[in-house]
Amino acid sequence: MADATVATFAVPHFTLLLRVRRIGGDPVLSARSLFQEILDHDESYRLFCSIAAGGEAQGGWENGRIAVLIPGSLRELAPKAARHGADEDKHGRLFTALLRKRGLDLVPVPEDTDYTVLLERRGIGLAHDRLRRDEPLTEQEVVAYLAHSRVTEQRAAEQMDLLKKHFGGHPDIGRAVLMIAQDEENHLAYCHEELLRLAARGHGPAIRRTLRDAARAEIEVYRDVSLAVLAHMGRILRWPRPKSALLAAGIRAVYVYERLAGWRRMVSLRLPERRDALGGPAAPAPGTV
Repeated sequence: MADATVATFAVPHFTLLLRVRRIGGDPVLSARSLFQEILDHDESYRLFCSIAAGGEAQGGWENGRIAVLIPGSLRELAPKAARHGADEDKHGRLFTALLRKRGLDLVPVPEDTDYTVLLERRGIGLAHDRLRRDEPLTEQEVVAYLAHSRVTEQRAAEQMDLLKKHFGGHPDIGRAVLMIAQDEENHLAYCHEELLRLAARGHGPAIRRTLRDAARAEIEVYRDVSLAVLAHMGRILRWPRPKSALLAAGIRAVYVYERLAGWRRMVSLRLPERRDALGGPAAPAPGTV
């Protein structure tokens, strides 16, 4: 099962590597140098952009279907879900354009790096089979969609903030990073606001339960996909075993923290500063990335 923001991206699994700060003063493991190494190598860059583009394109389709299937009782959500899908489509085009700019083509996405599919197998969100049926969603299914989105958008917003810090001024990817980071903040605000609205309609217990289930599943899938991405990047870039082992240990340490306490940030709800964040049309992609 999946929802429209499961895809929000492959990028988090790369940016988890950025959380490994300098260890023992070794500049080779600095956040910026690790990601720069990935960007500078054509094959690792192709994998990075291909995973991201594929996930975003799928997210666009999923949100588009959700917009069509929103029940009449929640019809005000339909244009917002459609806007969400338009943003995801735009992100997919941005990553494809980044590849084209370097004269590169998309590559097949390895199965073990497919965040969306792995979450679907865990029964999180809305199944693709369900989204293909021309039957309106129930309010409970909308809760599942928004709760799952709340969790995955938290991840995406945090990781894009990290990418923005290190690469917002990058000559090749900076403009795309800044635009996507802004969109992810809007998506997260949308999830908070709409879940609070549904809680006021009596769905509070279901929302809390669904958020907890989604968060627990997501942190496990995030760990597994991050380790898979690390393995693929390590092979492409021929990282020595000690370097890969240290990065893998960092990924597992993040998982332990999130399993014990970090998951709580993914399940809280608060009224966002950005109200009606998806109330208008999607901002156009830059003419040149």
